[in-house]
Amino acid sequence: MTRERIISNQSQGEQENQLNYALRPQRFEQYVGQEQLIRKLRIAVTAAKSRGEPVEHVLLHGPPGLGKTTLAHVLANEMGAAVQVANGPAISKGADLVGILTKLQKGDVLFIDEIHRLPVIVEEHLYSAMEDFKVDIPLDAGMHARTVTIPLEPFTLVGATTRLGLLTGPMRGRFGIPLNLQFYPPEALHTILQQNARLLELVAEDQALWELARRSRGTPRVANRLLRRARDYAAVEASGKLTLAVTQKALELEGIDDRGLDEQDRQFLKIIVEVYEGGPVGIEAVAATLGEERDTLEDVVEPFLLQQALVTRTRQGRRATRLAYDHLGLKWNPPQQPDQDEQNLFDS
Repeated sequence: MTRERIISNQSQGEQENQLNYALRPQRFEQYVGQEQLIRKLRIAVTAAKSRGEPVEHVLLHGPPGLGKTTLAHVLANEMGAAVQVANGPAISKGADLVGILTKLQKGDVLFIDEIHRLPVIVEEHLYSAMEDFKVDIPLDAGMHARTVTIPLEPFTLVGATTRLGLLTGPMRGRFGIPLNLQFYPPEALHTILQQNARLLELVAEDQALWELARRSRGTPRVANRLLRRARDYAAVEASGKLTLAVTQKALELEGIDDRGLDEQDRQFLKIIVEVYEGGPVGIEAVAATLGEERDTLEDVVEPFLLQQALVTRTRQGRRATRLAYDHLGLKWNPPQQPDQDEQNLFDS
């Protein structure tokens, strides 16, 4: 699938990051959604500031596009500190990490995205940095190897991951504040869209913003992207005002249906329903049939389908639910012996 999906929760490059940066909240009071998470962070920040210490290390985990990078910047702003941003796969050796750590000032925030993809040797250097604010540098190899210990200024590490299960136990154990980001309800996305429409100086009907919120897959990044696309459509195909009708036409053009699914989502469901008779089917088989990478399906496609109860994961594999059949306009074909996981879903 070479075409970039408009409803993908993955970042689509530096240009989009710059566009979103202007829309990001800067303080806790500006942050919409994730109320329990924000409350925990606010308490941690207030307590740390009263002691004159950095905040404990924070681990943010959840699907892409829910605001992990934004939260790191908000945390730094609340602490009155600078933030250094790094990407796990880009830190390939210990020297790279040491270069980053030694530049940090007291209380600074180091944000490492995709922290589960740090090489083992880099992760081991990070252990002592997180626990003791020091890092050991080997000068030689072999029997006569020597190390030099470099003290570090106390700092806060904010790690972000979309694959918590791939993070090692020792690394997870060194984070004092683990936080899980959840998909946003339409009400929160509507508030975000209202704020951002004002920032973009866009005249928009409230019904139009509700329609965007409903189809944004519970993800602020997707909501902002759809808002910009609808704004462009309104400017070219309408009078410039974002009405409900204009919004619906813009989303129809992008192939986004009433549940916020696009063609790739629907193909995922159709393969399970039509090729594998509703499942269960292994994710590797679905990936091979779609011609897509397994990781892409697990990280980008599946989370929202699972959250919407269109797909279930069972011990035998993926299974399409009755809701998936209804959404595709197909007759429900219940399995002869439904898995207990799915029976519980519909009994609850």
